[in-house]
Amino acid sequence: MAILRLFTMISILLFSGSVFAQRWVPFASTEDGFRMMAPGEFEIEEIDFETEYGIIVPARIYSHENDIGTFTMTVVDYSDSQRLHEERIEELDGVYISIYGEVDVRGSVAFAAKKIRDRASSIEYDAYHYISRVDGHQLQTTNPDRSRTFAAIYLRNSRLYASEATVKEGSTPPGMFQQSLEFIDDNGEQVRYGSFREVYKVLGAPDGSRF
Repeated sequence: MAILRLFTMISILLFSGSVFAQRWVPFASTEDGFRMMAPGEFEIEEIDFETEYGIIVPARIYSHENDIGTFTMTVVDYSDSQRLHEERIEELDGVYISIYGEVDVRGSVAFAAKKIRDRASSIEYDAYHYISRVDGHQLQTTNPDRSRTFAAIYLRNSRLYASEATVKEGSTPPGMFQQSLEFIDDNGEQVRYGSFREVYKVLGAPDGSRF
């Protein structure tokens, strides 16, 4: 798998040419805890995001559009999710149960992936992925207008990270956008976990039952 990924990256760089390669610039957000290579300057928009279970949480969209396509990194902050779900329990007088607050967060990667599948005309790749032992998912799809979407979605510390690059038909796959993603701490240092169990302990439970 590692050899195949390396071969893919080499192919991307060879076919993209020096002009395209020079467009990529490093970008980092300590506020949202990530850094990656961007195809140009990001525009940043703050939005209200509706979760699968219908609560509203804050999100931030980093986006760039050029003659090749559209590139976005959406960071959804689920940290207040449980409190919002507890309020709903009170409003619905027991009809709603508290576990939905956890399920909403734990299922956020699957929910984001489903939305990408729903708008595609075909799916070329659809599988589990991880970065630094942070669980996630990757997809490659073709859309009705023949453009292609390359997406990578991860969940860390109650934040959902969804990167999407949608490029025109025949364009070089934007592998740099997906594969350069790293998670960083408040000092801008890369976050590295020694094991999946370590990720769960950081999140507050040895068995990963809380995110």
